[in-house]
Amino acid sequence: MKEKLIAEAQELRQHGFTTGEIADELNVSMDTARWLILQKTEEEKVEAPVDFAINWKSIGGNSTRLSYVSGALSDMALSHGEADTVVGVAVSGVPFATVMADYMEDMTGEDTSIAIFHPNKHRKDTDIDDDGTISTNFGSVEGKKVVIVDDVITSGKTAKEVIHTVKDLGGEPTCVTVLIDKAGLSEIEGVPVESLIKVSRL
Repeated sequence: MKEKLIAEAQELRQHGFTTGEIADELNVSMDTARWLILQKTEEEKVEAPVDFAINWKSIGGNSTRLSYVSGALSDMALSHGEADTVVGVAVSGVPFATVMADYMEDMTGEDTSIAIFHPNKHRKDTDIDDDGTISTNFGSVEGKKVVIVDDVITSGKTAKEVIHTVKDLGGEPTCVTVLIDKAGLSEIEGVPVESLIKVSRL
């Protein structure tokens, strides 16, 4: 498995993916993505950071399963109140957010829009200490109650970025929903976290 991840990370790098995009694509932390990219020969390898690689292609590659999971995430999100907008974190949170907005609209009878968040880690110059940005091509978060959705929480840094950005734009985050929480968090910046699966290290 490790050798396969190293090969995939290095192939993605050759195709121009940033470290953040590689981390998202392989569902590993930024530290693990950096480590995978830097691996050379058996003699030069350094110890890997402690992390779990998540492969949820059996869900993401099937629209029916993706719909069921999005329905479960919607149900958990609505336990924190109704929302006007679902913000999907690019890239992997966007399919969930799209289906969740539809589910939530059906469940509440209220219009629910979708917005897309581009995290800082996807930028080529990752030394910029800044939060990501919300795309202007989709729904607005200004004056809206907002559910944030991503596939995996590794450290919570991206979720913090989204929360700050939503608040800066005048929105009110009601909760963060994820498929898998590798950090075991119950809240981030005072915003509740709901996950289908929490990973705990013993």
